[in-house]
Amino acid sequence: MTQPLPSTQQADHYDLIVLGGGSAGFAAAIRAAEEGAHVLLVNAGPIGGTCVNIGCVPSKALIRALEAYHRAGAHPYAGVHTVPGALHWHRVVAHKDALVAELRQAKYVDVLAAYSQITLVEGRGQLLGGTEVAVNGRTYTAEKLIIATGASPWAPPIPGLREAGYLTSTTAMALTTLPRSLIVLGGNAVGLELAQVFARAGVAVTVVELVERIMPFEDEDVSAELARHLEAEGLSILTGAHTQRVERGPEGYVLHVRLADGDEIRLEAEQLLVATGRRPNTAGLGLEEVGVELDQRGAIRLDEFARTTHPDIFAAGDCADLPQFVYVAAHSGTVAAANALLGPHRRLDLEALPRVTFTDPQVASAGLTEAQAREQGYDVRVSLLSLEHVPRALAARDTRGFVKLVADGTTDRLLGAHIVAPEAGEVIQIAVLAMRAGLTVTQLADMLFPYLTLAEGLKLAAQTFEKDVAQLSCCAG
Repeated sequence: MTQPLPSTQQADHYDLIVLGGGSAGFAAAIRAAEEGAHVLLVNAGPIGGTCVNIGCVPSKALIRALEAYHRAGAHPYAGVHTVPGALHWHRVVAHKDALVAELRQAKYVDVLAAYSQITLVEGRGQLLGGTEVAVNGRTYTAEKLIIATGASPWAPPIPGLREAGYLTSTTAMALTTLPRSLIVLGGNAVGLELAQVFARAGVAVTVVELVERIMPFEDEDVSAELARHLEAEGLSILTGAHTQRVERGPEGYVLHVRLADGDEIRLEAEQLLVATGRRPNTAGLGLEEVGVELDQRGAIRLDEFARTTHPDIFAAGDCADLPQFVYVAAHSGTVAAANALLGPHRRLDLEALPRVTFTDPQVASAGLTEAQAREQGYDVRVSLLSLEHVPRALAARDTRGFVKLVADGTTDRLLGAHIVAPEAGEVIQIAVLAMRAGLTVTQLADMLFPYLTLAEGLKLAAQTFEKDVAQLSCCAG
């Protein structure tokens, strides 16, 4: 059992100050309290931060609700008759809000109450120098400081956009009345998830993406496959499309867009959602004044121990130069607290980081894409298995998607896994474990997987490196 640290607790002095009450800040505060430290947790805004309030939880609640509605009118089973019926959008939103409130209370407010060594102060912190912080006109000091202030939606500097106003992912999920039509600027995870939600609710949706394909950080085959299925549901997707100007009139929004071939078109919609990424909440904290270096996006630069360029200041979560996932935020918060209190001994571990986009079908990936593996000089071998060869998908009458594996032809080691499939997110961790363990694709192919599971697709994809799985019987090893 870890021995409690000697505390320096005084009236306004703490062992650790954490700025930010989201996933990263809570993880840091809890880890510090477990070490016996007295922690001041400074939070501005709803407790719990992005994930529970305006990010993961509400978006996935809406996604699941509209998936059920969609399936009622578009399932593949002969002899089964269902109809979608009426959609009461305001009740869907209210149900989502109730879940958010429940989880915020259970996972943040109630959790905080269980740690007597954590003191919560509501307000925005301002660094005064070193590890001295002002909050609501009162000054607090600590031995160490962790910045975990998160990030906020960012909009590009398109002429007319600021004046016209627009929806963010936050305000879009709060709408209680559905628009007739919607333009989504941004073809990455957040934009596509919400675009499909609104399209399934009956809204005419157009996605406008600046680069040449949606999901530009994923494998190219993934981008093409997902675009095909979204378009089959009626979404309009424009890629390589540069928005020149935004106007707003009595009927809604007008976007002037230049396409990749040079043509200019005019798009109109009742609502406009800007989902072009998020930027760190670091402005106005006084970070640079105390010697904390930021990158060009305003993200805090970290070393492998979550240390900033100030010896007593650490950072975690979306405000730092880290992948913006809630599980990365929590991991980095824990690492930052451990290293702040006990010295640099634990490294940020982002090896084979999994990522999931909760469209339908889902996209789940880890490791290197085919292009990245080639750029890094590997002797690349690729296996791409259509779900038409996965028994689970056949039984479910849903063969949308594939499993793609990237391997090193020299060592046979698995380098990357990319899945487009219903519930792909439930499968990707198997590939993550395989990569972290250094397994070869031959070893993956030889493993026993339960029959009629989607996870079996990983085994079949590994077998595809050497065999034509179409020529195998069910369950063939």
